[in-house]
Amino acid sequence: MNSREGHRPLKRASLFIFVCVMYSYTTGGPFGLEDQVGASGPGMSLIYQLVLPFFWCIPISLATAELTASMPVQGGFYRWTRVAFGDFWGFLAGWWNWCAEFLLAASYAVLFSDYLAFFLPRLTSVERYLISLALIAIMACINILGITTVGKVATGLNVAVLIPFTIMAVLSVRQWHHNPFVPVVPPGKPVFQVFGVGLALGLWLYSGYEQLSTVSGEVEDAGHAFPRALAWVVPLSIATYFIPTFFSLAALNNWQSWRTGYFPELAALIGGRWLGLTMTAAATLMQASALNSTLLASTRVPFAMAEDGYLGASLARLHPRFGTPAAAILLSAAVCSLLAFKSLTQLISVYIWLRIPTSLLTVLCARKQAPRSAAGFRIPGGRIGRLYSIGAPLLMSPFAMIASDRFAFKWGPVTLALGPLAWWLLKPTKPGAPNETA
Repeated sequence: MNSREGHRPLKRASLFIFVCVMYSYTTGGPFGLEDQVGASGPGMSLIYQLVLPFFWCIPISLATAELTASMPVQGGFYRWTRVAFGDFWGFLAGWWNWCAEFLLAASYAVLFSDYLAFFLPRLTSVERYLISLALIAIMACINILGITTVGKVATGLNVAVLIPFTIMAVLSVRQWHHNPFVPVVPPGKPVFQVFGVGLALGLWLYSGYEQLSTVSGEVEDAGHAFPRALAWVVPLSIATYFIPTFFSLAALNNWQSWRTGYFPELAALIGGRWLGLTMTAAATLMQASALNSTLLASTRVPFAMAEDGYLGASLARLHPRFGTPAAAILLSAAVCSLLAFKSLTQLISVYIWLRIPTSLLTVLCARKQAPRSAAGFRIPGGRIGRLYSIGAPLLMSPFAMIASDRFAFKWGPVTLALGPLAWWLLKPTKPGAPNETA
Protein backbone atom coordinates (compact mmCIF):
# COMPACT_ATOMS: atom_id res chain seq x y z
CA MET A 1 0.00 0.00 0.00
CA ASN A 2 1.29 3.49 -0.77
CA SER A 3 2.59 5.04 2.44
CA ARG A 4 0.49 8.15 1.90
CA GLU A 5 -2.89 6.48 1.79
CA GLY A 6 -4.98 7.85 4.62
CA HIS A 7 -2.13 10.07 5.75
CA ARG A 8 -2.04 13.32 3.80
CA PRO A 9 -0.60 16.48 5.34
CA LEU A 10 -3.41 17.99 7.41
CA LYS A 11 -2.92 21.44 5.89
CA ARG A 12 -1.05 22.47 2.80
CA ALA A 13 1.07 25.61 2.69
CA SER A 14 -0.35 28.75 1.09
CA LEU A 15 1.68 30.76 -1.41
CA PHE A 16 2.67 33.28 1.28
CA ILE A 17 3.92 30.57 3.65
CA PHE A 18 5.77 28.88 0.79
CA VAL A 19 7.48 32.16 -0.18
CA CYS A 20 8.64 32.64 3.42
CA VAL A 21 10.02 29.10 3.60
CA MET A 22 11.78 29.41 0.24
CA TYR A 23 13.31 32.77 1.18
CA SER A 24 14.46 31.35 4.50
CA TYR A 25 16.13 28.42 2.72
CA THR A 26 17.77 30.29 -0.15
CA THR A 27 18.67 33.57 1.59
CA GLY A 28 17.40 34.36 5.08
CA GLY A 29 19.67 37.41 5.26
CA PRO A 30 23.02 38.68 3.93
CA PHE A 31 25.21 36.98 6.54
CA GLY A 32 27.96 35.04 4.82
CA LEU A 33 28.81 37.48 2.02
CA GLU A 34 31.37 39.48 4.04
CA ASP A 35 34.35 37.45 2.81
CA GLN A 36 33.36 38.21 -0.78
CA VAL A 37 33.92 41.94 -0.21
CA GLY A 38 37.26 41.44 1.51
CA ALA A 39 38.55 39.01 -1.12
CA SER A 40 37.19 40.46 -4.37
CA GLY A 41 36.87 44.11 -3.49
CA PRO A 42 33.76 46.29 -3.12
CA GLY A 43 33.10 46.96 -6.81
CA MET A 44 33.54 43.38 -7.96
CA SER A 45 31.41 42.08 -5.07
CA LEU A 46 28.53 44.38 -5.97
CA ILE A 47 28.86 43.38 -9.63
CA TYR A 48 28.81 39.70 -8.64
CA GLN A 49 25.67 40.24 -6.55
CA LEU A 50 23.87 41.86 -9.49
CA VAL A 51 25.20 39.74 -12.38
CA LEU A 52 25.66 36.21 -11.02
CA PRO A 53 21.90 35.58 -10.60
CA PHE A 54 21.55 35.77 -14.40
CA PHE A 55 24.06 32.92 -14.78
CA TRP A 56 23.03 30.78 -11.81
CA CYS A 57 19.86 31.11 -9.76
CA ILE A 58 17.63 32.69 -12.45
CA PRO A 59 18.20 30.01 -15.13
CA ILE A 60 17.94 27.26 -12.50
CA SER A 61 14.72 28.85 -11.22
CA LEU A 62 13.24 28.99 -14.72
CA ALA A 63 13.97 25.29 -15.29
CA THR A 64 12.64 24.38 -11.86
CA ALA A 65 9.46 26.42 -12.33
CA GLU A 66 8.70 24.69 -15.63
CA LEU A 67 9.39 21.22 -14.23
CA THR A 68 7.24 21.86 -11.16
CA ALA A 69 4.37 23.15 -13.29
CA SER A 70 4.66 20.04 -15.45
CA MET A 71 5.29 17.48 -12.69
CA PRO A 72 4.46 18.81 -9.18
CA VAL A 73 5.51 15.72 -7.21
CA GLN A 74 6.82 15.09 -3.73
CA GLY A 75 10.57 14.61 -4.04
CA GLY A 76 10.84 17.19 -6.82
CA PHE A 77 14.16 17.08 -8.68
CA TYR A 78 14.94 13.54 -7.48
CA ARG A 79 11.87 12.17 -9.28
CA TRP A 80 12.34 14.42 -12.29
CA THR A 81 15.87 13.07 -12.71
CA ARG A 82 14.70 9.50 -12.32
CA VAL A 83 12.03 9.94 -14.99
CA ALA A 84 14.41 11.77 -17.34
CA PHE A 85 17.63 9.76 -16.94
CA GLY A 86 16.69 6.49 -15.23
CA ASP A 87 17.01 4.88 -11.83
CA PHE A 88 20.79 5.23 -11.44
CA TRP A 89 20.98 8.98 -12.00
CA GLY A 90 17.77 9.56 -10.08
CA PHE A 91 19.24 7.73 -7.10
CA LEU A 92 22.47 9.75 -7.34
CA ALA A 93 20.54 13.04 -7.47
CA GLY A 94 18.66 12.09 -4.32
CA TRP A 95 21.65 10.60 -2.50
CA TRP A 96 24.07 13.45 -3.28
CA ASN A 97 21.49 16.05 -2.32
CA TRP A 98 20.62 14.33 0.95
CA CYS A 99 24.31 14.15 1.89
CA ALA A 100 24.80 17.81 0.90
CA GLU A 101 21.92 18.86 3.13
CA PHE A 102 23.53 17.08 6.09
CA LEU A 103 26.55 19.34 5.68
CA LEU A 104 24.48 22.47 5.14
CA ALA A 105 22.21 21.90 8.13
CA ALA A 106 25.18 21.06 10.36
CA SER A 107 26.91 24.29 9.30
CA TYR A 108 23.88 26.33 10.41
CA ALA A 109 23.89 24.61 13.79
CA VAL A 110 27.62 25.39 14.16
CA LEU A 111 27.09 29.04 13.22
CA PHE A 112 24.20 29.36 15.66
CA SER A 113 26.40 28.35 18.60
CA ASP A 114 29.28 30.51 17.29
CA TYR A 115 27.10 33.65 17.20
CA LEU A 116 25.51 32.80 20.54
CA ALA A 117 29.01 32.69 22.04
CA PHE A 118 29.14 36.47 21.52
CA PHE A 119 26.54 36.83 24.28
CA LEU A 120 27.97 33.92 26.31
CA PRO A 121 31.74 34.21 25.79
CA ARG A 122 32.61 31.59 28.42
CA LEU A 123 31.01 28.75 26.51
CA THR A 124 33.33 25.79 26.08
CA SER A 125 33.57 23.81 22.83
CA VAL A 126 31.55 21.01 24.43
CA GLU A 127 28.83 23.44 25.49
CA ARG A 128 28.71 24.90 21.99
CA TYR A 129 28.26 21.44 20.54
CA LEU A 130 25.44 20.69 22.99
CA ILE A 131 23.73 23.94 22.00
CA SER A 132 23.97 22.91 18.35
CA LEU A 133 22.39 19.56 19.21
CA ALA A 134 19.56 21.27 21.10
CA LEU A 135 18.84 23.55 18.13
CA ILE A 136 18.75 20.59 15.74
CA ALA A 137 16.33 18.75 18.06
CA ILE A 138 14.00 21.77 18.33
CA MET A 139 13.90 22.30 14.57
CA ALA A 140 13.28 18.60 13.98
CA CYS A 141 10.24 18.78 16.27
CA ILE A 142 8.93 21.85 14.42
CA ASN A 143 9.35 20.00 11.12
CA ILE A 144 7.40 17.01 12.38
CA LEU A 145 4.47 19.37 13.03
CA GLY A 146 4.26 20.13 9.30
CA ILE A 147 5.07 22.67 6.61
CA THR A 148 2.61 25.30 7.87
CA THR A 149 4.31 25.35 11.27
CA VAL A 150 7.71 25.50 9.59
CA GLY A 151 6.43 28.41 7.48
CA LYS A 152 5.07 30.35 10.45
CA VAL A 153 8.37 30.00 12.30
CA ALA A 154 10.26 31.02 9.14
CA THR A 155 8.05 34.10 8.71
CA GLY A 156 8.70 35.34 12.24
CA LEU A 157 12.44 34.70 12.05
CA ASN A 158 12.74 36.35 8.61
CA VAL A 159 11.13 39.53 9.92
CA ALA A 160 13.36 39.55 13.01
CA VAL A 161 16.49 39.13 10.88
CA LEU A 162 15.66 41.82 8.33
CA ILE A 163 14.68 44.58 10.80
CA PRO A 164 18.26 45.50 11.84
CA PHE A 165 19.43 45.44 8.22
CA THR A 166 16.65 47.84 7.26
CA ILE A 167 17.65 50.17 10.09
CA MET A 168 21.33 49.96 9.10
CA ALA A 169 20.54 50.74 5.45
CA VAL A 170 18.47 53.79 6.42
CA LEU A 171 21.20 55.11 8.71
CA SER A 172 23.81 54.45 6.03
CA VAL A 173 22.01 56.71 3.53
CA ARG A 174 22.50 59.65 5.90
CA GLN A 175 26.22 58.85 6.15
CA TRP A 176 26.89 58.41 2.41
CA HIS A 177 30.40 59.79 1.70
CA HIS A 178 32.01 57.31 -0.73
CA ASN A 179 31.57 55.58 -4.07
CA PRO A 180 30.77 51.98 -3.04
CA PHE A 181 32.14 50.57 -6.33
CA VAL A 182 35.66 51.94 -5.74
CA PRO A 183 38.03 50.19 -5.96
CA VAL A 184 36.54 47.62 -8.31
CA VAL A 185 39.17 45.03 -7.30
CA PRO A 186 41.75 45.08 -4.50
CA PRO A 187 45.04 46.49 -5.77
CA GLY A 188 47.94 44.05 -5.74
CA LYS A 189 45.98 40.88 -5.01
CA PRO A 190 46.42 37.72 -7.15
CA VAL A 191 43.89 37.47 -9.96
CA PHE A 192 42.59 34.07 -8.87
CA GLN A 193 42.00 35.27 -5.31
CA VAL A 194 40.08 38.29 -6.59
CA PHE A 195 37.86 36.47 -9.05
CA GLY A 196 37.82 32.84 -7.92
CA VAL A 197 37.00 33.22 -4.22
CA GLY A 198 34.33 35.87 -4.79
CA LEU A 199 32.74 33.83 -7.56
CA ALA A 200 32.61 30.66 -5.45
CA LEU A 201 30.99 32.57 -2.58
CA GLY A 202 28.53 34.19 -4.97
CA LEU A 203 27.44 30.85 -6.40
CA TRP A 204 26.96 29.55 -2.86
CA LEU A 205 24.87 32.59 -1.92
CA TYR A 206 22.63 32.13 -4.96
CA SER A 207 22.19 28.36 -4.76
CA GLY A 208 19.26 26.22 -3.66
CA TYR A 209 16.36 27.57 -5.71
CA GLU A 210 15.39 24.09 -6.91
CA GLN A 211 15.45 22.52 -3.46
CA LEU A 212 11.92 23.32 -2.27
CA SER A 213 10.55 21.36 -5.22
CA THR A 214 10.86 18.41 -2.84
CA VAL A 215 7.76 19.59 -0.90
CA SER A 216 5.51 20.10 -3.92
CA GLY A 217 3.02 17.62 -2.49
CA GLU A 218 2.53 19.87 0.56
CA VAL A 219 1.85 23.17 -1.24
CA GLU A 220 -1.50 24.43 -2.45
CA ASP A 221 -1.64 24.26 -6.27
CA ALA A 222 2.12 23.65 -6.45
CA GLY A 223 2.26 23.83 -10.24
CA HIS A 224 1.23 27.49 -10.13
CA ALA A 225 2.59 28.39 -6.68
CA PHE A 226 6.20 27.43 -7.38
CA PRO A 227 6.78 29.81 -10.34
CA ARG A 228 5.07 32.61 -8.41
CA ALA A 229 7.18 31.96 -5.31
CA LEU A 230 10.38 32.06 -7.38
CA ALA A 231 9.25 35.32 -8.98
CA TRP A 232 9.12 36.82 -5.48
CA VAL A 233 12.13 35.18 -3.86
CA VAL A 234 14.79 35.71 -6.54
CA PRO A 235 14.55 39.55 -6.59
CA LEU A 236 14.15 39.60 -2.79
CA SER A 237 17.38 37.63 -2.50
CA ILE A 238 19.27 39.98 -4.81
CA ALA A 239 18.02 42.98 -2.82
CA THR A 240 18.94 41.31 0.48
CA TYR A 241 22.56 40.92 -0.60
CA PHE A 242 23.03 44.10 -2.61
CA ILE A 243 21.32 46.81 -0.52
CA PRO A 244 23.15 46.42 2.83
CA THR A 245 26.48 45.89 1.04
CA PHE A 246 26.01 48.95 -1.20
CA PHE A 247 24.93 51.39 1.51
CA SER A 248 27.40 50.17 4.13
CA LEU A 249 30.30 50.62 1.71
CA ALA A 250 28.96 54.03 0.71
CA ALA A 251 28.96 55.10 4.36
CA LEU A 252 32.31 53.71 5.54
CA ASN A 253 34.39 52.51 2.55
CA ASN A 254 36.15 50.07 4.89
CA TRP A 255 36.07 47.09 2.54
CA GLN A 256 39.49 45.87 3.71
CA SER A 257 37.97 45.05 7.11
CA TRP A 258 35.16 42.85 5.80
CA ARG A 259 35.50 39.23 6.94
CA THR A 260 33.38 36.36 8.22
CA GLY A 261 30.84 37.57 10.77
CA TYR A 262 31.59 41.27 10.17
CA PHE A 263 28.02 42.58 9.89
CA PRO A 264 27.47 43.02 13.66
CA GLU A 265 30.67 45.09 13.92
CA LEU A 266 29.66 47.03 10.81
CA ALA A 267 26.23 47.76 12.31
CA ALA A 268 27.88 49.06 15.48
CA LEU A 269 30.05 51.45 13.45
CA ILE A 270 27.01 52.80 11.61
CA GLY A 271 24.32 52.80 14.31
CA GLY A 272 26.07 52.34 17.63
CA ARG A 273 26.49 49.45 20.06
CA TRP A 274 22.76 48.77 20.33
CA LEU A 275 22.51 48.10 16.59
CA GLY A 276 25.58 45.89 16.72
CA LEU A 277 24.01 43.77 19.46
CA THR A 278 20.73 43.62 17.55
CA MET A 279 22.59 42.49 14.42
CA THR A 280 24.36 39.76 16.37
CA ALA A 281 21.01 38.51 17.62
CA ALA A 282 19.73 38.59 14.03
CA ALA A 283 22.71 36.51 12.90
CA THR A 284 21.88 33.92 15.52
CA LEU A 285 18.22 33.79 14.50
CA MET A 286 19.11 33.51 10.82
CA GLN A 287 20.99 30.25 11.46
CA ALA A 288 17.96 28.82 13.27
CA SER A 289 15.67 29.87 10.42
CA ALA A 290 17.94 28.38 7.76
CA LEU A 291 18.24 25.10 9.66
CA ASN A 292 14.46 24.97 10.02
CA SER A 293 13.83 25.27 6.26
CA THR A 294 16.79 23.04 5.33
CA LEU A 295 15.37 20.15 7.33
CA LEU A 296 12.05 20.65 5.53
CA ALA A 297 13.57 20.54 2.04
CA SER A 298 16.08 17.76 2.66
CA THR A 299 13.90 15.22 4.47
CA ARG A 300 11.38 14.85 1.63
CA VAL A 301 14.12 13.37 -0.58
CA PRO A 302 14.79 10.23 1.53
CA PHE A 303 11.02 9.91 2.03
CA ALA A 304 10.41 9.90 -1.74
CA MET A 305 13.34 7.53 -2.31
CA ALA A 306 11.95 5.15 0.31
CA GLU A 307 8.54 5.29 -1.36
CA ASP A 308 10.21 4.23 -4.60
CA GLY A 309 11.89 1.24 -2.96
CA TYR A 310 15.23 2.65 -1.80
CA LEU A 311 16.61 3.25 1.72
CA GLY A 312 14.07 1.08 3.56
CA ALA A 313 10.31 1.20 3.97
CA SER A 314 10.48 2.77 7.45
CA LEU A 315 11.57 6.12 5.97
CA ALA A 316 8.39 6.21 3.87
CA ARG A 317 6.10 6.15 6.90
CA LEU A 318 4.16 9.28 7.74
CA HIS A 319 3.28 10.53 11.19
CA PRO A 320 -0.28 9.35 11.92
CA ARG A 321 -1.37 12.78 13.15
CA PHE A 322 0.72 15.34 11.28
CA GLY A 323 1.21 13.52 7.97
CA THR A 324 4.95 14.29 7.90
CA PRO A 325 7.87 11.89 7.24
CA ALA A 326 8.88 11.77 10.90
CA ALA A 327 11.36 8.91 10.51
CA ALA A 328 13.22 10.69 7.70
CA ILE A 329 13.26 13.91 9.74
CA LEU A 330 14.66 12.19 12.82
CA LEU A 331 17.32 10.30 10.86
CA SER A 332 18.44 13.46 9.07
CA ALA A 333 18.61 15.35 12.36
CA ALA A 334 20.70 12.55 13.89
CA VAL A 335 23.26 12.65 11.05
CA CYS A 336 23.43 16.47 11.24
CA SER A 337 24.15 16.14 14.94
CA LEU A 338 27.15 13.93 14.22
CA LEU A 339 28.58 16.55 11.83
CA ALA A 340 27.94 19.64 13.97
CA PHE A 341 31.46 19.62 15.44
CA LYS A 342 33.18 20.40 12.10
CA SER A 343 34.18 23.92 11.06
CA LEU A 344 31.93 25.94 8.76
CA THR A 345 34.57 26.25 6.03
CA GLN A 346 35.09 22.50 5.84
CA LEU A 347 31.37 21.75 5.74
CA ILE A 348 30.54 24.32 3.06
CA SER A 349 33.49 23.52 0.81
CA VAL A 350 32.45 19.86 0.51
CA TYR A 351 28.77 20.83 0.28
CA ILE A 352 29.45 22.73 -2.96
CA TRP A 353 30.81 19.57 -4.60
CA LEU A 354 27.58 17.73 -3.83
CA ARG A 355 25.20 20.58 -4.59
CA ILE A 356 26.44 21.45 -8.07
CA PRO A 357 25.75 18.00 -9.64
CA THR A 358 22.16 18.00 -8.35
CA SER A 359 21.58 21.52 -9.69
CA LEU A 360 22.97 20.54 -13.08
CA LEU A 361 20.82 17.41 -13.23
CA THR A 362 17.79 19.61 -12.54
CA VAL A 363 18.43 21.96 -15.47
CA LEU A 364 19.27 19.02 -17.73
CA CYS A 365 15.87 17.53 -16.87
CA ALA A 366 14.31 20.62 -18.47
CA ARG A 367 16.16 19.74 -21.67
CA LYS A 368 15.35 16.03 -21.50
CA GLN A 369 11.72 16.25 -20.41
CA ALA A 370 9.42 18.25 -22.65
CA PRO A 371 6.57 19.79 -20.66
CA ARG A 372 3.61 17.46 -20.62
CA SER A 373 1.08 20.16 -21.19
CA ALA A 374 0.95 23.54 -22.82
CA ALA A 375 -0.75 24.80 -19.65
CA GLY A 376 1.28 26.17 -16.78
CA PHE A 377 4.64 27.92 -16.67
CA ARG A 378 7.04 27.58 -19.60
CA ILE A 379 10.61 28.86 -19.86
CA PRO A 380 10.22 32.12 -21.83
CA GLY A 381 12.12 32.77 -25.04
CA GLY A 382 11.49 29.44 -26.73
CA ARG A 383 14.60 27.56 -27.80
CA ILE A 384 16.94 30.42 -26.87
CA GLY A 385 15.41 30.70 -23.39
CA ARG A 386 15.75 26.95 -22.85
CA LEU A 387 19.37 27.03 -24.02
CA TYR A 388 20.06 29.89 -21.61
CA SER A 389 18.47 28.15 -18.62
CA ILE A 390 20.62 25.07 -19.23
CA GLY A 391 23.83 26.56 -20.63
CA ALA A 392 24.46 29.30 -18.05
CA PRO A 393 24.67 26.95 -15.01
CA LEU A 394 26.78 24.49 -17.04
CA LEU A 395 29.17 27.33 -17.83
CA MET A 396 29.49 28.52 -14.23
CA SER A 397 29.84 25.16 -12.47
CA PRO A 398 33.51 24.44 -13.34
CA PHE A 399 34.56 27.80 -11.91
CA ALA A 400 32.97 26.96 -8.55
CA MET A 401 34.71 23.58 -8.46
CA ILE A 402 38.10 25.06 -9.39
CA ALA A 403 37.76 27.71 -6.66
CA SER A 404 37.41 25.04 -3.95
CA ASP A 405 39.96 24.84 -1.15
CA ARG A 406 42.29 21.90 -0.48
CA PHE A 407 39.91 20.25 1.97
CA ALA A 408 37.17 20.20 -0.68
CA PHE A 409 39.52 18.88 -3.37
CA LYS A 410 40.37 16.03 -1.04
CA TRP A 411 36.93 15.10 0.26
CA GLY A 412 34.59 16.41 -2.45
CA PRO A 413 35.42 13.64 -4.96
CA VAL A 414 35.21 11.08 -2.15
CA THR A 415 31.67 12.12 -1.22
CA LEU A 416 30.64 12.02 -4.88
CA ALA A 417 32.13 8.53 -5.27
CA LEU A 418 30.07 7.31 -2.32
CA GLY A 419 26.94 7.84 -4.45
CA PRO A 420 27.58 4.94 -6.88
CA LEU A 421 28.69 2.79 -3.93
CA ALA A 422 25.43 3.55 -2.12
CA TRP A 423 23.51 2.68 -5.30
CA TRP A 424 25.21 -0.70 -5.52
CA LEU A 425 24.49 -1.43 -1.83
CA LEU A 426 20.95 -0.08 -1.58
CA LYS A 427 19.27 -0.53 -4.95
CA PRO A 428 16.31 -2.92 -4.85
CA THR A 429 15.98 -5.76 -7.35
CA LYS A 430 12.88 -4.13 -8.81
CA PRO A 431 12.59 -0.48 -7.80
CA GLY A 432 9.10 0.96 -7.87
CA ALA A 433 8.09 3.36 -10.60
CA PRO A 434 8.51 7.04 -9.70
CA ASN A 435 5.42 8.29 -7.93
CA GLU A 436 4.33 11.02 -10.32
CA THR A 437 1.44 12.38 -8.32
CA ALA A 438 1.82 15.02 -5.63
